[in-house]
Amino acid sequence: MDRTALDILKSVYGYPAFRGHQAEVVAHVAGGGDALLLMPTGGGKSLCYQIPALLRDGTGVVVSPLIALMQDQVDALRQLGLRAAFLNSSLSAAEGRRVEAQLLRGELDLLYVAPERLLQERTLELLDEVARAPAPSGLALFAIDEAHCVSQWGHDFRPEYLQLDVLAERYPDVPRLACTATADERTREEILQNLRLQGGRVFIGGFDRPNIRYRVVPKDNPRRQLLDFLRTEHVGDAGIVYCLARKKTEETAKFLNEQGIAAVPYHAGLDAKTRRRHQERFRREDGLVVCATIAFGMGIDKPDVRFVAHLDLPKSVEGYYQETGRAGRDGLPADAWLCYGLQDVVMLRKLVDASEGDEMHRRRNLQQLDAMLGYCEVTDCRRQRLLAYFGETMAEPCGNCDTCLEPPDTYDGTVVAQKALSCVARTGQRFGAQHVIDVLRGSGNERVRSLGHDRLSTYGIGGELDDFGWRSVFRQLVALGLLSLDPEGYGGLRLTAAAGSVLNGGRELRLRRDVLMRAAPKERKRRAPAALIVDPEVEVDAATAALFERLRVLRHGLAAEQGVPPYVIFHDRTLAAMAQHRPASSEAFLLLSGVGETKLRRYGELFLAEIRAAAID
Repeated sequence: MDRTALDILKSVYGYPAFRGHQAEVVAHVAGGGDALLLMPTGGGKSLCYQIPALLRDGTGVVVSPLIALMQDQVDALRQLGLRAAFLNSSLSAAEGRRVEAQLLRGELDLLYVAPERLLQERTLELLDEVARAPAPSGLALFAIDEAHCVSQWGHDFRPEYLQLDVLAERYPDVPRLACTATADERTREEILQNLRLQGGRVFIGGFDRPNIRYRVVPKDNPRRQLLDFLRTEHVGDAGIVYCLARKKTEETAKFLNEQGIAAVPYHAGLDAKTRRRHQERFRREDGLVVCATIAFGMGIDKPDVRFVAHLDLPKSVEGYYQETGRAGRDGLPADAWLCYGLQDVVMLRKLVDASEGDEMHRRRNLQQLDAMLGYCEVTDCRRQRLLAYFGETMAEPCGNCDTCLEPPDTYDGTVVAQKALSCVARTGQRFGAQHVIDVLRGSGNERVRSLGHDRLSTYGIGGELDDFGWRSVFRQLVALGLLSLDPEGYGGLRLTAAAGSVLNGGRELRLRRDVLMRAAPKERKRRAPAALIVDPEVEVDAATAALFERLRVLRHGLAAEQGVPPYVIFHDRTLAAMAQHRPASSEAFLLLSGVGETKLRRYGELFLAEIRAAAID
């Protein structure tokens, strides 16, 4: 079985070997076992159910909440020469009946179906009929993708997922594989229980995405900070900018377009036609930026997203990890850039208080927010903190996050913390950070005078820091649990019980000294794409870079003719390998990673001809 699985991997997908737990998962599921698989985005989860579906008799049924991703997956599978289709609300009645007929005739290797469609009695009766069919027809397996959607505590909860336990009851002899890239221990327990997978194996492939560089910057004119980031490091790159509010996505997209960066907004308030158009542009165009709420992204299989930026604080570490995981699915260097301030925390606490649910649910959401705030204010390796949240230990600092690359300067912050806490107390524990800062710095503004706060003992005692420096102090005091934010009081600061030990001198504090970047920071030098893929230490000559661009143009034309995204033809990684190695024969072309036998037949001569033409030119 292992040899056959490896043969499929090589001949169909064009990959020389399995990675991580892939071979073990494939063998277990192909042998009829149930399992839960946690594997980071881009780690190859889909192979873990696609290959077993090809090894077993019948059709593999993949349950996915992501209509756009279904289209991408089916397009990619058909490019590999596999028989694939999907059933969801985007199909007409006639198209749906055609797919159902193919399923009944045993003409599909893989069928993707939305959970809502699966749970319809008509669909279940259809699957009943397929399950009764003699071999080689029947049901090969069920794959439940994005399985974290079953968690009522999660960031992507879908109530339909709670009903997917019907698969265990109705088809007890059909193996089931639940897959996700994001699940802490509590969410994993929910998946196993709610999908009735307690008897299955659990495969944890790790959460680390070493190609992603994590960075957090304090807010100070966030749009300008975003523009500096894009112009310095991501000119012409595709990316996603996440915002908390719908209006902000539209304003940010408008701003970027005015600055010469192609961008579109995406949120649930746009009409369906506009959302589809913007999503299709993102799938098919190079270098487009989508400014979106969290409504966007789960269904995006685009491998060459070079950055994910957050202009507001995410609600949870899980949500942040899921969203940043949409960058760099091709394994190339990518950035996760987050810009946040205390006002973000105020806004999110308001949302938690206004949300439906009992006190336990509210407390859980606040714990998730506190964990996110703690991640932002960490002074040691950011990746170590992120992985620790999911129960994974990284022995050494990663060397590829902001706190590793530019270790923050820390100082004895005990005295400034005492000043800040004392001023919060003396102003009545009902004002936001900016007003307290105005008092500390001795501002003569009307509000300070009218409230009599210019007569307080803490008035003017904070001249050692500017506004930016004091905002950093207050953010850190909130993250350390010494101050809390009152959302009902518009972000008023209150002392916690823990603040007493600092005020009375019983606890010393070391704080991070944030540096305000008025200009864009100097970052790593951008390399030609081929160098990133083949060997980061090898400089790419002009001829190789030019050939890579020629191959991208050829790929784009082929994709446009077929109405598919360019990356389902070949990934950038494969094109770069072509440009670097310049294969001269079909045999050499087949040795490239990502080139299987079907793609060799379809595209080999076209790309070989382009390589030969470039050599002549």
